[in-house]
Amino acid sequence: MNEKTLHILEYDKIIQLLTDLAHSGPGKALCAALTPMDDYAKIEQAQTQTADAVYGIIRLGKPSFAGNRDLSFALNELSLGATLSQTELLEVAQLSECAERIDKYRLKEEDEERASKEQMRRYSILELFRALIPLPALHKEIRRCLISEEEVADDASAKLKEIRRGKMIYHDKIHTELGQMVNNTFRTYLQDAVITMRNNRYCLPVKAEYKNSVRGMVHDQSKAGSTFFIEPAQIVEYNNKLAELDAEEKEEIERILASLSALTAEHIDELIANGKVLAKLDFIFAKANLALSMDGQKPEYVKEQILQIHKARHPFIDPKKVVPIDIKLGEDYTLLIITGPNTGGKTVSLKTTGLLCAMGQSGLHIPASSLSKLCVFKDIFADIGDEQSIEQSLSTFSAHMTNIISILGKADASCLSLFDELCAGTDPTEGAALAIAILRSLKDKGVMTMATTHYSELKVFALSEPMTSNASCEFDVETLSATYRLLIGIPGKSNAFAISSKLGLSDSIIEDARKEITKEKESFEDLLASLDRSRRELESKEETIAKQLEESDRRQKEIEEKSRALEERKDKILRRANEEAKEILEEAKETADAAIRSYHKGGDIRTMEKTRANLRERIDKKNAALAKKNAEKPVGKPLTPEEIKKGDYVQILTMKMKGSVYSLPDNKGNLLVSCGNLQVKTNIKDLRRAEPEKMEEVSLPGKKSGKQRGNYSGTYSKAASISPEINLLGQTADEAIANLDKY
Repeated sequence: MNEKTLHILEYDKIIQLLTDLAHSGPGKALCAALTPMDDYAKIEQAQTQTADAVYGIIRLGKPSFAGNRDLSFALNELSLGATLSQTELLEVAQLSECAERIDKYRLKEEDEERASKEQMRRYSILELFRALIPLPALHKEIRRCLISEEEVADDASAKLKEIRRGKMIYHDKIHTELGQMVNNTFRTYLQDAVITMRNNRYCLPVKAEYKNSVRGMVHDQSKAGSTFFIEPAQIVEYNNKLAELDAEEKEEIERILASLSALTAEHIDELIANGKVLAKLDFIFAKANLALSMDGQKPEYVKEQILQIHKARHPFIDPKKVVPIDIKLGEDYTLLIITGPNTGGKTVSLKTTGLLCAMGQSGLHIPASSLSKLCVFKDIFADIGDEQSIEQSLSTFSAHMTNIISILGKADASCLSLFDELCAGTDPTEGAALAIAILRSLKDKGVMTMATTHYSELKVFALSEPMTSNASCEFDVETLSATYRLLIGIPGKSNAFAISSKLGLSDSIIEDARKEITKEKESFEDLLASLDRSRRELESKEETIAKQLEESDRRQKEIEEKSRALEERKDKILRRANEEAKEILEEAKETADAAIRSYHKGGDIRTMEKTRANLRERIDKKNAALAKKNAEKPVGKPLTPEEIKKGDYVQILTMKMKGSVYSLPDNKGNLLVSCGNLQVKTNIKDLRRAEPEKMEEVSLPGKKSGKQRGNYSGTYSKAASISPEINLLGQTADEAIANLDKY
């Protein structure tokens, strides 16, 4: 893909971010070499790998590839029989450890897949994980023998351990002998009471005047000649033995390194393969980490030349400030002309579109909605200048035109072209005509194109030309600030007069400028302003309706919640009432059973009567409490003396009786109410208006059953059906008492 375009779109900055997220040198190299692809299958595979790596990070965390090294040169040398250095062997161990660590991550992945019953899910990078060949024996042996790049472990071999034990013994002997000389024998002959090393042999710093008093070998002399470094004859043999042991130690270390190199040589192919797999995985997980850092989503790739990017965000604009935009191309139109004032976001819209397309074709997730659809472009061309000035020189125009000519020669229906301020920097009339001709040429070739402009002629061209659409970057004239919203289908105004007026330019100058504009252009700009006002009004109304719908939904939910709460409360009250009734019935049954048992045992009739009286008293208290609760919540409105007439049907709240008014209320509100054959004295405050009851069929004493007309209360209807006498003849005492109590 065009390198110049990628640089203009700041693709190289995305690659730098990606490279920084890789852990290993080989992984960083793959990141740095990433370029957009134009093969549909490869793009889909790369996008799926990135998505699966994101999936893995979310579930199991970020794997580390820090131990991977590029050992191709060292391993090639090893294959020719060379011995690896301690540093190279430790790098081999790190690579092997990294492979084992990532293999364990793979095992966790597979366990998670089985646990979550997602075996059918195609995990695209699982095969890469499975391609790793762990070599635990190799890195464990290297770590056992080598402590660091400079130090070999004593236990690397039995011989090395023995040699170092011998060296320690001779070091101790030498220090003992020299310690005696420093502190006693040669104390006065020494320049300083210290033991020094010269030519890897232990010496004493002897004053020049006493050099013949100390028998031994002179190894060095100070620059001033005042000190001679002499190896006393008594420790020459010890130093010689140490030198022999040093040589043996070096030889043994070389043998150990050769042995480790031979062990490594047995796994050259596995190490090379592991290095490549680890680099590839490091690269894929770097893409996943980049996606997570910018909230990127996997776009859907379609084979048609369609571009639909929803909620696109430029990755280098602060996420808290960036305004997402929607971009559509290819379906209803292939040419999009964006207009609007300077600093309104036109250039950002172009760069966002181009950069997200390049990122997607590189297998990177894009900072946009997952509903976005991208197509594969063979190439992306851009003519975008950083400086936009009405005083551009001819050379600048020529440079832009040279680039545009190159684009016209290369672009075809499989390409995307982006132009910022097309044909600016020359005569406006000629520039507009030239821009229209260039855009029409690209459209006729089927090239998907986006262009920004200030030319009004291009706005008119977009309105009349098929497969072409206007778009504008919204600008708030009141606040002199861009909203950065991209509005497709609506041409934008430059707002030069309005902006200048807000900034303080004289009204007379602005009016004079208006006179220079042709009537056609002025009416067109007025039409655009009218369309913009209508759009804002519609958006405001839509926003109001949306808020009202939201409020309606909220209230509906509140009503449903209250209804549920009332139903729950009702059920709770009914359950409590049933439980209390059950308790009363059980208590009454127990009392009755106790009374019967007492009677059969010959119990005292007075005791039984007392028990019955207590039970009656408790029932009366319950009824009184219930009547009080009912009285607390009367039904209907209170009556006034003016509303009462004789014969009105009313309800006595405290007595739970209904009847007709017999007499009107006195000064205190007292009156009589007829309840069947009874006349009840009550107060008007205790009355509520009631509906007359329907006729009931009652059986009066001494008469056959038949329909009796009249308004009878429930209490009177029940009383009317009871005989004025009770016959207890022929009954046992128990039966007679029970029937008499009921009567």
